Amino acid sequence: MELKRVVVTGLGALTPVGNNVAETWENLVNGVSGAGPITHFDASKFKTQFACEVKNFNPNEHFDRKEVRKMDLYTQYAIVAAKEAIEDSAMDLEKVDKNKIGVIFGVGIGGIRTFEEEMIAYAGIKDTIGPKFNPFFIPKMIADIASGHISIMYGFHGPNFTTTSACASSSNAIADAFNYIRLGKANVIVAGGAEAAISPGGVGGFNAMHALSTRNDDPTRASRPFSASRDGFIMAEGAGCLILEELEHAKARGAKIYAELAGAGLSADAHHLTASHPEGLGAKLVMQNALEDAELQPEDIDYINVHGTSTPVGDISEAKAIKDVFGEHAYKLNISSTKSMTGHLLGAAGAVEALVATLAVKNDIVPPTINHEEGDNDENIDYNLNFTFGKAQKREVRAALSNTFGFGGHNACVILKKYAE
Repeated sequence: MELKRVVVTGLGALTPVGNNVAETWENLVNGVSGAGPITHFDASKFKTQFACEVKNFNPNEHFDRKEVRKMDLYTQYAIVAAKEAIEDSAMDLEKVDKNKIGVIFGVGIGGIRTFEEEMIAYAGIKDTIGPKFNPFFIPKMIADIASGHISIMYGFHGPNFTTTSACASSSNAIADAFNYIRLGKANVIVAGGAEAAISPGGVGGFNAMHALSTRNDDPTRASRPFSASRDGFIMAEGAGCLILEELEHAKARGAKIYAELAGAGLSADAHHLTASHPEGLGAKLVMQNALEDAELQPEDIDYINVHGTSTPVGDISEAKAIKDVFGEHAYKLNISSTKSMTGHLLGAAGAVEALVATLAVKNDIVPPTINHEEGDNDENIDYNLNFTFGKAQKREVRAALSNTFGFGGHNACVILKKYAE
């Protein structure tokens, strides 16, 4: 069976550095940080008091007030990003076969805000009037509901589900969508991820694991991947969405094509619940699997959007894995962590970073890794690698690879390349 080719024909984003794709991309290229004091709740007693929140988001500008009551914030983010991507794709929804259009969205945590609100309310009244819950509690909280809302909103009857693999969730969604399309099971899939876990439980839980930066006096400079002074990641929220489409279907309707999705790889560290393998064995395997799937050689890749969370162990193991996979070519690559600007969007990270990789291929620009200071070097990291510190770099990007790694040892990698006939 000959596999079908898959291209990207639409993009949507709602991130800490932009409320749409154009704003997000401009700010990433210009090295703008999305970090600031937490506004979603009073974090004054928490070890970490800052995050990368979505700015100036008013759900009433996007949804009927009755609908807002039925949706957790992560679902709202997912729908807004999906809407932008669908509009960007310019599909005529009156002419396409909706039975062959699916929705696959990843999320790592889901409706944690809704869960916390309901349980706090329950704890306050249970001794006086007994158990009483909002009838929307379950459909607001469950992880799969964002893809369900998008499917219902547009009448898409194709494959519809959610992937959950911690911080690799939306890369898994893209990989699944890729496979459904190239196997002929769908013509188009709305693929992406969303997360909105900046809540007392989210921040407090990650604080308890010592996973978050506590640089409260300087939030915008706290995410510093590959620097010796890094002290953890920054929680972030938002959503990213890609319209993945079978090539002939896209050509038949005259769609613009951003890039071709060339391959995807998956692997497991099988090492530790939260820490990456110190030698990057899972990271190495997932990149090798993606290259093999794409039928590309290491020398074909020009840019890697790394997982690069700014954690002491993770950055070292990923840098080692890149050197192992790419050999001498590793020194000709551009490498950057856009989490230095967006923070870590958890289950939405893979979708947002695949979108960044797509635009790097399209525009021949590599966004920077910000916040690295001269001399702030880790003896375990090879600084002969080009981490694109400080400023974006213009260069030909024939193909870009995007890494995401999640708690549980879940690894996912996707490769975007320039589309050519």
